[in-house]
Amino acid sequence: MGDLELLLPGEAEVLVRGLRSFPLREMGSEGWNQQHENLEKLNMQAILDATVSQGEPIQELLVTHGKVPTLVEELIAVEMWKQKVFPVFCRVEDFKPQNTFPIYMVVHHEASIINLLETVFFHKEVCESAEDTVLDLVDYCHRKLTLLVAQSGCGGPPEGEGSQDSNPMQELQKQAELMEFEIALKALSVLRYITDCVDSLSLSTLSRMLSTHNLPCLLVELLEHSPWSRREGVCWFLSPGKLQQFEGSRWHTVAPSEQQKLSKLDGQVWIALYNLLLSPEAQARYCLTSFAKGRLLKLRAFLTDTLLDQLPNLAHLQSFLAHLTLTETQPPKKDLVLEQIPEIWERLERENRGKWQAIAKHQLQHVFSPSEQDLRLQARRWAETYRLDVLEAVAPERPRCAYCSAEASKRCSRCQNEWYCCRECQVKHWEKHGKTCVLAAQGDRAK
Repeated sequence: MGDLELLLPGEAEVLVRGLRSFPLREMGSEGWNQQHENLEKLNMQAILDATVSQGEPIQELLVTHGKVPTLVEELIAVEMWKQKVFPVFCRVEDFKPQNTFPIYMVVHHEASIINLLETVFFHKEVCESAEDTVLDLVDYCHRKLTLLVAQSGCGGPPEGEGSQDSNPMQELQKQAELMEFEIALKALSVLRYITDCVDSLSLSTLSRMLSTHNLPCLLVELLEHSPWSRREGVCWFLSPGKLQQFEGSRWHTVAPSEQQKLSKLDGQVWIALYNLLLSPEAQARYCLTSFAKGRLLKLRAFLTDTLLDQLPNLAHLQSFLAHLTLTETQPPKKDLVLEQIPEIWERLERENRGKWQAIAKHQLQHVFSPSEQDLRLQARRWAETYRLDVLEAVAPERPRCAYCSAEASKRCSRCQNEWYCCRECQVKHWEKHGKTCVLAAQGDRAK
């Protein structure tokens, strides 16, 4: 698994074999927390394996033990928990937890799973091993991308600055909103990897992607809005602001000499469009209505010589669009077709309908109100899971200041988890970081 190992091969297999689905009521419980920690370890090991390019045993283990469907079900379950149960917590006025980190771990669980899926879905055998749940995963990605387009039409993703007057639960809501944007970008990558397998997908999955969701048109919307790019400081009487792109969990200013370079996320959209529009299997299933034709022809404006130099295969897409201008459109098909439909979301909603308040009440009393001793024990487990040498190895760049986001070189001496660029930022951030820092330090001493 490379020089830097978080898990030995035998340990990784034990963790993969133990993966299971949890009822919504049990999210945040002791057993669930243990699996979340295991998933984080598998996630970090998978990234390490992919980084050093020395085989990817995590992906192989997930396929061998048939655990990809389990990951998809867990992903959709935590998505539902965040939509149905988490808002109940936020509405309870007298719920003022001593520490919101246990709730944060559940909120973050969705990001952990989609990150693992993004890492392993690069391999076609993983997509094939998802079996019928690939339908549910396509629906999941469609939900995330639709929200991404809607968000970009309303001014872009939320900013990270919090209010001085906000309480811990309001801060957690803000973090959840920011996390949702990153999750949607991960979902875009997963969807692109699914389109790589278009020649082996079931007819039901192809129909879901092309007819039910009309993903080609949605991807055109994404290219138009490009929610992962923005202009900073734009003003009507000044020159356009600095171009920024979102990558590695933060916004980067793009140097003028690099602005014509294709971003990773734009590349994912173009590859997905290429797969969905030019593969024979997809062309046989896609109904080119007048609406679809109008949307797709908008792509011609984006196919510049600079883009074609970076993705030469898009010349075939350019030829397809030139032919499309002369092609007569088709009326929407009204054939009677029997096909599979996604069932995880509907099953979970059916099993828990009318129980959201009861689930929240149970978790408030028994899960998210831990004692000081429980928090210390949990802090110790967090410290064991998030090993600093591994975190630094999988980090995409140099650490950033927890307060001002500048490049940081100093680490909190007590917990060793947060980074700062200067003493002043550390002092200003202490009010927010203090409780977590003390717990983490106590967990280290308890080892």
